[in-house]
Parts: sequence; C-alpha cells; structure tokens
Amino acid sequence: MTIKLNKRTDADNEFLTMDRIVKIRSTIEKHGEESFFISFSGGKDSTVLSHLVDLAIPDNHIPRVFADTGIELNAIKEFVLNMQKVDPRMEIIKPSVNIRETLERDGYPFKSKEHSDILSIYQRHGMTRASERYLWPDESRKSFGCPQKLKYQFSPDFKLKCSQKCCYNMKKKPINDYADRTGRHNMMIGILGDEKGGRSNAKCMVMKGKNLHFQPLTAVDSQWEEYFIEKEQIKLCKVYYEPYNFDRTGCKGCPYNIKLQQTLDVLEKYFPAERKQCELIWAPVYEEYRRIGYRLRSN
Repeated sequence: MTIKLNKRTDADNEFLTMDRIVKIRSTIEKHGEESFFISFSGGKDSTVLSHLVDLAIPDNHIPRVFADTGIELNAIKEFVLNMQKVDPRMEIIKPSVNIRETLERDGYPFKSKEHSDILSIYQRHGMTRASERYLWPDESRKSFGCPQKLKYQFSPDFKLKCSQKCCYNMKKKPINDYADRTGRHNMMIGILGDEKGGRSNAKCMVMKGKNLHFQPLTAVDSQWEEYFIEKEQIKLCKVYYEPYNFDRTGCKGCPYNIKLQQTLDVLEKYFPAERKQCELIWAPVYEEYRRIGYRLRSN
C-alpha cells in the first residue's frame, strides 16, 4: 500500500522500503529469478529499482537491460557504460531501426502518446468513436480530452503524419525481442505511483500476453524515492545533479516532454551539440510547436 502524508517520517519511509523489499522478494521467489530482467533506462527510477532488487535478493544475477536507441542523452549512455564495466549483469541491446527511419515510416510524436495514437487513427481511418470522445469528451471519460489549441489537427488540412510508434519501435520492441530470445518473460519496470501522464495509473503487476510486467515502485512515490536515494547513497547519472537538475531523462528532446523548452535551454547551455541534434530529429514537430505557441518559444 502507499502511505500518503503531507510530511512523512523516516519511520514511514522505512516501512515502505521494507514492504517493497518483501514484495520484490516474494514475487521473484514465486516465479523464479531466471525468469526476470530489469528494464534499465539509466534514469533515476530504474537505478533505484535496481538497488532495491539487490537489497531484496542479494547476489542476484538478474540482467539489467538497456535499450540503446541512439537518442538517449550522452550522459545517460556514459552512465550505463560505466556501470557495465563493474556489473556484468548490465546488457545493452539495440533496436532494429533508427529513429529517422521509424519517424518517416510511422509518423512523429506530438503532445502525448494518447494524442499521437488517436490522431494517427484519425489520419488513417477518418473520424471514429475514439476521435469523437477525445475531441468532445463526455462525463464517462476518465482523462481530459484534446486541448482546444490542437483540435485543428483533426482535419485533412493537417499534413504532419503522427504516431506514438517511435516509443514502441525504439524501446518496447527490442525489449520484447530480448524477452523472447532469452526466455525471461518477467520484466521489472521502475514506475512511481505519483507519476503523471499515461503511466500514472500503472498497477504493480500486469500481464501482457505471456509477459509479466512487475512494477513494484507504483506503491511508493517521489518523496519516498528521495529518502531512499539519500539513505542508501545511490549514485545517479550526473544530469540529475547541479548544474543540470533534470527531473526526468529519456529520449533527448522528446516532444512529449511538457518541460521541453526548459530541457532544450539546459542542453543549449551545457550540451549544445545534443541541442542541435534535437532540432534535426524532431524538426517538423518543433516547427509546429513554435508556429502555434505550444511548449516552445517562437524563434
């Protein structure tokens, strides 16, 4: 369970830690260590999860699997490579396509995964019930509908091909292929219970076909995570510290980032070459964002 207090004590946080350790240990023992791997992004949450698993199952041999998309922050890739030098459990896999190929073939991400997916359906099949409910949500819809500012995209006049498939092609598919290749069909994922967006209602355990997605951090939140990092003296990738102060990582310059302008400003100051790379990768989306004054400043 998740304790929700405005000001949580160390004792509360320690209880949550032990609760998660017990949950991880019992789940791994039930299904067998050899059936698990950790989806390791190099970010804060997956680093915390990896450490928590080591507390639950000392001396485990569970692989930490990093999907090298080619568009991760250079600092994240460096962090993972340095871990691999001292931890043989770190495995690096690559997608079968590059980012430009998948964007040109399937379409670009815009606003969010939900928006991109529904817009993609509209572009392929015209107005559907899903599109109608997104554009004009009723009381039964559990999340907000399409922002007024973006409704113009549900028109034949909007020519930018959109899709959420880049996430699948660059990360999920190579991870799924790894599971099939190794027979490790139980994946551990670092998702906090207080995350916003499409992952905010994630459950602790979800069956995806024959694959179990075990997400033990959904029972805790960012307040607990900060406590745990400090208590265990966990070393994160440098971008989480001064002077960069990233809240989250992921694909560099991803249009789904609600703090995209802030992220690009930091890249401009400290990693200008990567900032230019973002402009090249996501050019059509950035152009449209700037044209309508959405997430990015006008040039």
